[in-house]
Amino acid sequence: MLYFAELTSPQVAALLAGPRRPVLLLPVGAIEPHGPHAPLGTDPLISAGVCERVAQRLKDHPTLRALVLPPLPYGVTRYAGAFPGAVHVSEETLYAIVTDVCTSLINQGFVDIIVVNNHFEPEHVATLRRATNAVNVGYLDLVRRKNAARLTEEFQTGSCHAGQYETSLVLADRPDLVDQDQMAALAPVTVDMPAAMAAGRTDFVAMGMPDAYCGSPAAATAEEGRRTFDTLTDMVLELMA
Repeated sequence: MLYFAELTSPQVAALLAGPRRPVLLLPVGAIEPHGPHAPLGTDPLISAGVCERVAQRLKDHPTLRALVLPPLPYGVTRYAGAFPGAVHVSEETLYAIVTDVCTSLINQGFVDIIVVNNHFEPEHVATLRRATNAVNVGYLDLVRRKNAARLTEEFQTGSCHAGQYETSLVLADRPDLVDQDQMAALAPVTVDMPAAMAAGRTDFVAMGMPDAYCGSPAAATAEEGRRTFDTLTDMVLELMA
């Protein structure tokens, strides 16, 4: 069993008393537009996919057991506000729910928790850093330079919202959610998102993303997505060491 919410209460008690150290994984993302081809839930889908792979790899581990918590799909997402489907919560709301959930679990004895996030709006990332520091839990921080350097070339360019990087990950896990005809017809859009943000552009349209994507979605493949999932899984496992 990989999912915390599928356990019974006695099974949770047995987990805490057992010989294997439990590690709980909290997938986080945001519901927001990802071009005309990829689902609104791309970010939490990727986070959940990473967590599931970590739990699967540790399924038979002699001393560790990982379980996936119910995903937190809502995040700080103002930049996509010009497009239908963006669901924004404030920094205060995100901070409160992450710290409250983690504190509730820590008080029961689950002291090993890792937040796995794949939504990179700066205010969202800053809030997760603040929240995970406050409750002293792990955080997969992919925009840190040492982590970004292990990911794909497109990710490192910063031109990667609903492009080749993210679309490949969705193709690896839920190809049925990608409109592949639309994907194949999309021309590359090059936008240095970090530079645009630094210049004060705080929405996708102002950044030069009229269709809510940048990068090269037409170049996405499930094989690239599987390789990236392997790398992301390795990163989470390293946080457990």
